[in-house]
Amino acid sequence: MHVNADEPTHGAEAWRKPLAAEIEQTETSVDTRTPKRAKNPVSRSVVRPIRTFAVLAAVGALVTAIALPALATGAAPATASPATAQQIAAGHAQSIVVASEATAVAGTRGSFTATTPQEIEQKKAEAAAVAAAKAAAEAAAAKPTVASVRSNMAPIANPGQVIYPMAAGSYTLSDGFGAARSGRSHMGQDFAAPIGTPIYAAADGCVTISESSYGGYGETIELAHPALSGSAAISTLYGHMNYGSRAVGVGQCVTAGQYLGEVGNTGWVSGSCLHFEVLVNNTEIDPLAWLQVNVR
Repeated sequence: MHVNADEPTHGAEAWRKPLAAEIEQTETSVDTRTPKRAKNPVSRSVVRPIRTFAVLAAVGALVTAIALPALATGAAPATASPATAQQIAAGHAQSIVVASEATAVAGTRGSFTATTPQEIEQKKAEAAAVAAAKAAAEAAAAKPTVASVRSNMAPIANPGQVIYPMAAGSYTLSDGFGAARSGRSHMGQDFAAPIGTPIYAAADGCVTISESSYGGYGETIELAHPALSGSAAISTLYGHMNYGSRAVGVGQCVTAGQYLGEVGNTGWVSGSCLHFEVLVNNTEIDPLAWLQVNVR
């Protein structure tokens, strides 16, 4: 500041006093504000860490509230695809651990499919009937039959022989070859005899037919005779035999005089007899004439 030297001294003093007062006031104001500036940084340095801690605590609590249930239930992260019904079911599935020494025991249960007591009883009755029939069949098979017993009988002739199909004195010759029939002719020779009279193979041969109902012949056996055939095939047929008496089956070979079965009345016949046929190349010939020439 410039001071005019011509001004009186008391003027200078007068100018200095206001200036000194202003300076003092300024210093006073500075002094009074300085402590406030010194105090504010301390309070802010304390408040900021507290505020930061509170924010971090809130964030941590939020993360814990979201993460812990997910970890506890095995749920997939938020970024994973939604769980399927099979995955949820697998997560809730129960398991059991069995000791290695445990032995599995197969359970038993009925095979009935009925849903009412009446149907169950019906199923049981049907099962019992089947079991009874099976037992009866097994018992019948175990019981020797007349055919099975007689099939073990010794032949009444020697191999290579030709004989009458029934023992002498056990039969009576009745209808012969060519006898009139309704719309046809009789193609064989009948040996009338009581039911159960034995029938034998007329010669060595093999069974080509063994049936319980062979057309009008009823129980029937047919034998092929290769040893007798030569240039022509010869076979013999035995019809009207008794039910269940056939003792040989197809493919089985027999010798002359071997037991074949019993006289009966099966098929188209009015009385009990053996219907005997002789065929040459599948054509019937007079069996009685053939027997008379070949029996030895």
